[in-house]
Amino acid sequence: MVGTWDFRRRGWTFRSGGEGPESRSGSALYVTEDGGKNFRALTADNAPGLPKGPWGRIEVEYAPSDANIVYAFIEGEDSALYRSADGGKTWEARDKSQMMVWRPFYFANLIIDPSNPDRLFKTNLRLIVSEDGGKSFSDAAGSTHADSHDVWINPANPKDVIMGDDGGLWFSKDGGGRWWKANNLPISQFYHVSVDNADPYHVYGGLQDNSSWIGDSAYPGGISNQRWENLYGGDGFWVIPDGKDPNIVYAEYQGGNIARIDLNTKNTRSIQPTAGAGEKLRFNWNTPLHQSPSRPGTIYIGAQYLFRSQDQGTTWQRISPDLSTNALSRQQQEKSGGITVDNSSAEMHTTIYSISESPLDPNLIWVGTDDGNVQITRDGGANWNNVIKRIKGVPAGSWVSWVEASPFDAGVAYVAFDRHTEGDLTPYVFRTDDFGQSWTRIASEDQGIRGYAHVIREDSTDKNLLFLGTEFGLWISIDGGQHWAQYKGSNFPAVAVRDIAVQARDGDLVLGTHGRGIWIIDDISSLRRFDTELLTADAAFLPNRPTQQRLSGVGGWSDGDAVFLGENPPGGATITYYQRTRHLFGELKIEIIGPDGEVVDTLPASKRRGINRITWSMRVKPPRVPKAAQIAFSGTQGPRVLPGTYTVRMTKNKQVYETPLVIGLDRRADYNEADRAAQFEAAMRVHGLFGRMTDLTDRIQYSRMMAGAIAAKLPEKDRLRAQLTTFADAAEAVRKDIVATKEGGAITGEERLREHTDTLYGAIMGYDGRPTDYQLARIDVLEGELSAISARYEDVEAKHLVRINDGLRKAGLPEITWPPQGGMPPMADVSSADGVEGGISRPKPFYRHPLSGLRLWH
Repeated sequence: MVGTWDFRRRGWTFRSGGEGPESRSGSALYVTEDGGKNFRALTADNAPGLPKGPWGRIEVEYAPSDANIVYAFIEGEDSALYRSADGGKTWEARDKSQMMVWRPFYFANLIIDPSNPDRLFKTNLRLIVSEDGGKSFSDAAGSTHADSHDVWINPANPKDVIMGDDGGLWFSKDGGGRWWKANNLPISQFYHVSVDNADPYHVYGGLQDNSSWIGDSAYPGGISNQRWENLYGGDGFWVIPDGKDPNIVYAEYQGGNIARIDLNTKNTRSIQPTAGAGEKLRFNWNTPLHQSPSRPGTIYIGAQYLFRSQDQGTTWQRISPDLSTNALSRQQQEKSGGITVDNSSAEMHTTIYSISESPLDPNLIWVGTDDGNVQITRDGGANWNNVIKRIKGVPAGSWVSWVEASPFDAGVAYVAFDRHTEGDLTPYVFRTDDFGQSWTRIASEDQGIRGYAHVIREDSTDKNLLFLGTEFGLWISIDGGQHWAQYKGSNFPAVAVRDIAVQARDGDLVLGTHGRGIWIIDDISSLRRFDTELLTADAAFLPNRPTQQRLSGVGGWSDGDAVFLGENPPGGATITYYQRTRHLFGELKIEIIGPDGEVVDTLPASKRRGINRITWSMRVKPPRVPKAAQIAFSGTQGPRVLPGTYTVRMTKNKQVYETPLVIGLDRRADYNEADRAAQFEAAMRVHGLFGRMTDLTDRIQYSRMMAGAIAAKLPEKDRLRAQLTTFADAAEAVRKDIVATKEGGAITGEERLREHTDTLYGAIMGYDGRPTDYQLARIDVLEGELSAISARYEDVEAKHLVRINDGLRKAGLPEITWPPQGGMPPMADVSSADGVEGGISRPKPFYRHPLSGLRLWH
């Protein structure tokens, strides 16, 4: 059995079925009894019980456990659920409650329990379920989001149900009684994004059917869902922080419903402009909201007229006539829907869709409409000029998806058109240099761009750097739109980029995507300096923003694997370089050179062609920590280097490239560079203490293990064997005062000099400012304890080894000496680069001693 659906959507209307309740419709219900060779239509005449036409949307489903039972939801003059118990020959009308027939074109899915033909779900504004074959339904949505669209029932266990709605994916283990949300899916649909100047800055945005939100751009432990806060209801569109008062945010949902929100109290005040007597304001589903870039507190909103408020929405001035075409044929929303009238404001048309005030002249304002007008005023709204006829190469009536006034030249502006509702996926993007008198097309399929255009942004620093968001990704031009390249960094998908914001202070590019949430491209400084001349270079370093040693902090929690966690910006210094071709042969090495000219670190280098980025942790190598029964957690990393100017050196075969790397303090720091130097000095004292401690334990371990290995090869009652055993026991007693040796897991509670040192090291490393007096005093105490232990071991060697080595020489055996004869054992290389942990106690390569068959581990 097959249901067909006669459906057509335009930008200003849609129909489900015919043009109206009495109009002819192509929607029908067909059945085949020969595997699809022939079909016949089922109607009220030949299938008793079915309603009379015309019909709109039809959904038909067989019960998996009984082929005679068929359910059909039919949109008609009297929409209802129908059931057949004889394979479709006859039908009976069942439920027609509000949740059954609510917006029938939008909600129609029927899902039948695979094991029970009388149990079925119907998706709707809220999910409903029937246990009596569709006669009655009850709510099954629980605390899920609204607008359910699909359900899956596990054939092996009907209590196991998955439901998808406009809020995400939900799981039920009791057949739909209670639901758990899948919070790990990064699939949110942002219409618009904006940012503020907090540090770290916040990101604001509106989500399809999921309200308006504010979230962190960075947070210790990662950016979890809990770091996002709901601000307003409905389908979220524009969310903009007030430029004058950081505690005020403007948020808007469909149809121009705008509110001013106090972030402290969460108090919300509606500030939508109202219509005059006898008129109707036409606010688009995605009504544009715009804040003046030069006059904080001044905002704009568009209906068919442009409104401006200079007091945060308390009052509004209408500063334009109707800027749309005002075509009456596209203002018939009350007739929209077809069989069933439906008008949610998604069909509102002949409206303003995009607004842009010039950052250079507040009297210069651009407006684009959804019915193809591009309007400009140069006197604050007193006079307007429609320049659409001067834009050649775009069909009339095309939806203006974006207008953008340049921050560099008052005469420059950009406009993008979206014709996908006409079946045209071509990107149409134009630029004017003379206030709209002439236009040049700067984006088309001929330039390799895929997808119709949503947004065009000019960088805030480089006028030749353009960002274009299309239905299939982000495109970047470094030459003012002559050439474009698709951005694929960090595995960015070919997803719809609906809005782009530039965080001017940090130079970040914030993307609002329709399907993959918010993406942040950290630090676009390298793109601002990238030009066509650089493309021909074999290799070159690219600039980055000034590097801060950002404050560390504690955040996040263990929420399991069903929670999405956004990444933080890199915690180290970012190094960016370009290679014209992939490096295939020879050396490619990147080194960090300190202010004193010494090599501080060596980093692994990416060999890919194009722009490469690596991150340096800005730390010296971790200390050499003595091995023990448990991990010295703090000792796994080295101290942060001091602020200053470092040099990054790339050696590519015989060619050497260098670039400065300036490292500074976090701009939020409550300490100065002198405090930072005191912290580094203290941390390096403890770092050195670890190293001296390791030297001593290596010496003890080597001597003890060698003594034990030689003793094991001597006769049991040999006097030399007894001397070696006594020495080994005495050495081990000293070692046990340095490190914890009690086995039993990662944490035994046993604390010795090494563990006390690790605690102090962590306390000093945890704060980049000046250490406390008691921390400095504690270093003195631990250094004194190590000196005392070292003296004890010297006494042990003096007491035992002279006599033992004399006996070993006479027996023709190797002497116990330090350093060992034949050189030191090999040491494992430890790097401080991000992602590589150093200093953790772990087996290292062994070396073979001249004593045959003896394997000594370092």
